[in-house]
Amino acid sequence: MSVTALRSLSGAMLRGFVRDRTALVFTILIPVLFLLLFGSLYKNTNAAKVSVVEVGKVTLLDEAEAHAPGQLGRVMTITHSHDLSSALSDVRAGTYDAAVQQDGRTLLVHYSIADQTTAAFVQTVFTSLVQQADSASSPKAYSLATAQVEDKSLKPIQYVAPGLLGWAIASGGAFGAAITLVNWRETRLLRRLRLAPVSTGSIVLARVGVSLGVALIQLAAFLGIATLPYFGLKLSSYWWMSIPIVACGTLAFMSIGLLVGSFARTQQAATAVANLIILPMAFLGGAFIPLNYAPAWINDVSYVMPLRYLVTGMQNVMARGEGPASAVPAIGILLGIAAVLTATSVRVFRWDAV
Repeated sequence: MSVTALRSLSGAMLRGFVRDRTALVFTILIPVLFLLLFGSLYKNTNAAKVSVVEVGKVTLLDEAEAHAPGQLGRVMTITHSHDLSSALSDVRAGTYDAAVQQDGRTLLVHYSIADQTTAAFVQTVFTSLVQQADSASSPKAYSLATAQVEDKSLKPIQYVAPGLLGWAIASGGAFGAAITLVNWRETRLLRRLRLAPVSTGSIVLARVGVSLGVALIQLAAFLGIATLPYFGLKLSSYWWMSIPIVACGTLAFMSIGLLVGSFARTQQAATAVANLIILPMAFLGGAFIPLNYAPAWINDVSYVMPLRYLVTGMQNVMARGEGPASAVPAIGILLGIAAVLTATSVRVFRWDAV
C-alpha cells in the first residue's frame, strides 16, 4: 500500500467532505443542534413542578404546608379559584396541570390526558400527600379520587395525531416550495416561465393550489387512519375548523420554503437549510414532545415557532372540543407569518442561479 497515495486520497476525500455543505450540516451541525436542544431540555435534574388550581378550601394542602413549610412549593405552584367550571376549562386548555377540590375527607383531583407524563406526575404527587396524611393519623384521614377533564372515551391519540399532522404539513409545505423553486431555477424552467405568456400570479396560484390540495389530502388520510377503531381517534364537534388551520399552516410553511428557495443555490443546500429549520421546530413547537418541563427560555422561544400555533390550533378544535373562536388566534398568526415571509422572499428572489 502506498502511503503517499493513501495520504493524497484521504486529503481529497476530506476536502470533498468539507466542501459538501449538505454533509457538513447533517453530520455535524444538526447533531450539535440537537445536543444543545436536548441538553437544555433535560439539564435540570431538580424535581418537576406542577401547576395546580385549588378550588375552594383544600385543608390537606394547608396541613402539608404547615407540617413541612416550603416543601410543598418545591413540587407544585398553587393558584386559588372558586369557579370549578373555569378551573376545569383551564386544565383542559393546558393553562394548569390539575384542579383539586375537597369534598369532606375526599380529595378530588382533575387532570388532563393531553400530556400523559404530567398526568402521571400529578397523580403521584397527590397520592404521596394523601399517604403522608394517612400515616400520621388513624383511621385514614383522606381518600383520593381522580378524574380526567376530558370525555373518558378520549385517548392520547387525540393529542398525538395533531402533532404528527402539523409536522407533516410543515415538512410538505417547506420542502415542497424550497426544492421545487431551486429545481426550476437549476433547470432554467423559471426563465422559460418568465418568457412564456403566463403571468407570475398564475404560476404562484398554481403552486399554492397544489400545496393546499396535498395538505388537505394529508389531513384526510390522517383523520381516516386515526379514526379507525384500532387507533380510536374521536373527533370533537368542531373538528372541521382544522381545515382552515391546515390551509393557513400550509401557506405559512410554504412561505418558509419560498424564502429558503430564494437564496439556496442547489437542491442539496435547500434540503439542508429546510431540515435545519423544520427539525428543531418539530420539538420546540410541541409536535413531538410536550414542553411542560422545559426551561422557561425554550418555552419563550417556542412562541415564535409557527408550528406551535398550527399544532395547538388543531388540538383545540380536534381534541379539546373548543369552539371555532379558539382557532382564530392561530389562523391570524399563521397568515401574518405567511405574509411577512412571502414579502421577504420576493425581495431576495432570483430568477437565475447566478
